[in-house]
Amino acid sequence: MMVKTFKAYRLEEDNGIIRRGIRDLTELDLPEGEVLIRVYYSSINYKDAMANMTDSPIIKNYPATPGIDLAGEVVETADDRFSEGDPVIVTSYELGVSHDGGYSEYARVKAEWVLPLPEGLTLKQAMIYGTAGFTAALSIDQLEKNHLTKEQGKVLVTGASGGVGSIATALLANLGYEVEASTGKEESHSFLKELGAKSIIDRQAVTGEKIRAIDRQNWAGAVDAVGGETLAAIVSKLNYNGAVAVSGMTAGVEVPTTVYPFILRGVRVIGVDSVYCPMETRNNIWNRLATDLKLSEQQFDQITQTEIELHQLEETLPTLLEDRSLGRIIVKL
Repeated sequence: MMVKTFKAYRLEEDNGIIRRGIRDLTELDLPEGEVLIRVYYSSINYKDAMANMTDSPIIKNYPATPGIDLAGEVVETADDRFSEGDPVIVTSYELGVSHDGGYSEYARVKAEWVLPLPEGLTLKQAMIYGTAGFTAALSIDQLEKNHLTKEQGKVLVTGASGGVGSIATALLANLGYEVEASTGKEESHSFLKELGAKSIIDRQAVTGEKIRAIDRQNWAGAVDAVGGETLAAIVSKLNYNGAVAVSGMTAGVEVPTTVYPFILRGVRVIGVDSVYCPMETRNNIWNRLATDLKLSEQQFDQITQTEIELHQLEETLPTLLEDRSLGRIIVKL
């Protein structure tokens, strides 16, 4: 049994005021679970920034430790699928939302959430991917299942300068697709070109002056991390039998579209859920991220905007809500 104290980034409520900072915890402060993990890396996602908000829409009970991703080594386990010293990944489920998450030197989680680190990946690389990379790869996998091929034309990636978008851009380019990256950040153009984007389009140009019920065919497929009117515009501009894999809603939850693209062009909208994705699928996607979808060493470096420590979380988390982030930010513990 672990008796020493360890550090965690905690959110605490004090008479309606949310206090943030590093706290010393013990094993008694950890939630229930079958697997105790020494965490070495975590990462920052949009959801983590939302958890850190004063009026957080996703944290219901305090105190809380955010961080929807973690990678580390098993310290103790009550489940015979794991052994002490096993390198593992945990992403999604209730981690960092209703269950203490990865911004802690130690974490205790449910065994069914734990994934063995695939051979060919380091713990750091796993967190450069994190939920964002997993979501990007799952989106591409779903588009391939919809019979997307390189010969069909361009593939659009929205929110391309963010975590999901930047990794999706690189993965698609590595597979040989012609990627058109959409972003509102002019300073990210060279970054996206280096990742493999063939062309870059301003985020406003995706929707244009008016969203039409059905528009000129532009893209064979799309990875959409923003939703809202952007998704409606994409649906109206997909090629015949094209598909869009949607995983985000930073542009809103309302999608003003009609049935025309679906019944006249056979267009499909594929919802991508990285939170409760079945473990069999999760395993397959992570194994692909370690093999045929694996980023190059140069791309891992390019996508990693910065590596921070626990004490830098309070100042760094808000940058995602302010749309000031680029690529991925990882947390070393």
